[in-house]
Amino acid sequence: MSFEQAMEKLEKIVEKLEEGDVPLEKAITMYQEGMSLSNTCHEKLQKVENQMDRIVEEDGEIKPLSAEEETE
Repeated sequence: MSFEQAMEKLEKIVEKLEEGDVPLEKAITMYQEGMSLSNTCHEKLQKVENQMDRIVEEDGEIKPLSAEEETE
């Protein structure tokens, strides 16, 4: 599942829960699914963040961005 798909599904769950017309048992199941989707999105964002923390050197090698380079 892509990040966009997970976010869309999560938004639909939140909308339904906010309406308040969901029976308690179903609301609990939806909440659990929402938390799982939230964790999936968080993991995907962390992965992208880790990728963006790297820079490509002129010779094509990838190296992590150091703290010194961030402050310059």
